[in-house]
Amino acid sequence: MDRENRSKIYVIIIIVVLLIILGVVGYFLFGMLNSDNSAKLSGTEQTASSSVSSDSKTASKDKKPKNPIDFKAVNKQNNEIVAWIKVPDTKVDYPILQSQTADDFYLHRDVNRNSSYAGSIYMEYCNSSEFSDRVTVLYGHNMINGSMFAQLHKFEDKSFFDSKKHRYFYVYQPNRKLTYEVVSAFVYDDRHIMNSFNFAEDEIFEKYLDMIQDPRSYTKNVRKLNRRLTTDDKILTLSTCLNSGDGRYLLQGVLVKDELTR
Repeated sequence: MDRENRSKIYVIIIIVVLLIILGVVGYFLFGMLNSDNSAKLSGTEQTASSSVSSDSKTASKDKKPKNPIDFKAVNKQNNEIVAWIKVPDTKVDYPILQSQTADDFYLHRDVNRNSSYAGSIYMEYCNSSEFSDRVTVLYGHNMINGSMFAQLHKFEDKSFFDSKKHRYFYVYQPNRKLTYEVVSAFVYDDRHIMNSFNFAEDEIFEKYLDMIQDPRSYTKNVRKLNRRLTTDDKILTLSTCLNSGDGRYLLQGVLVKDELTR
């Protein structure tokens, strides 16, 4: 083989080697670019996923509880229905009425304004129907058949009172749910609470709060709350007759949540 042919072979070998080197370099560059794009896509998907997850959590937090009461229907029945009360594991599941003409109108009238010895659950006109007063009182008869507020007496049983299932009761209004934590349940005298205490005065309201949290009476069940009640709290008092003798049986709750409903 002459020198000229050998030179041609060397040139071909060099070109082949260079092509192989370029191919290998190109392969690795292509792999790196794909890897980088994959990482970018993965990051975008993770961000989107994170955003969806965050939005989902926000939506979950913002999700309103369902209102079980059709207030459009009940207000057609009687436009003096201002709310609805539910006390778990009792028969207390009733509309709350407030007469615009006489405080005791629903003492012996049903929700349709018809004469009824059992009456209705009602509040007096001195209380705001928005439950915005420091103390709001609801009245209901202690019926022998267990209706109206008779089953508030279940809270006399300490095991019933202490049960976590009976820690809260609820008041519903259009697009609104009020959650009350049970503070205490006890026998009280027959004084008219709203006429006997000027709750606008901090000192008087503080004494009332101390009284409903005082566990010393043998007739009183008191829940140990996470804090002492203050003048910023709102109390809902459920009042009914005793099973015997004079006086009232009171279930006291403090407002712990006021939320919108759907």
